[in-house]
Amino acid sequence: MADEQRVLVNDEEQYALWPRHKEVPDGWRDAGCAGSRQECLDFVARTWTDMRPRSVREHLAVETARLG
Repeated sequence: MADEQRVLVNDEEQYALWPRHKEVPDGWRDAGCAGSRQECLDFVARTWTDMRPRSVREHLAVETARLG
């Protein structure tokens, strides 16, 4: 299918849709979902539930634990 997409994720756990026929760019990896645009958007909606980058979430968790 020419318009088939796949979902990519980076080290900060941010997600993006990418044309399936294109090479995965540096810094990104396949998130395990491919299909129509809507299927990929549905996957992202189910999976990416916290929009904060991973580094921010980790920093806030450390600060929250430190402040008790």
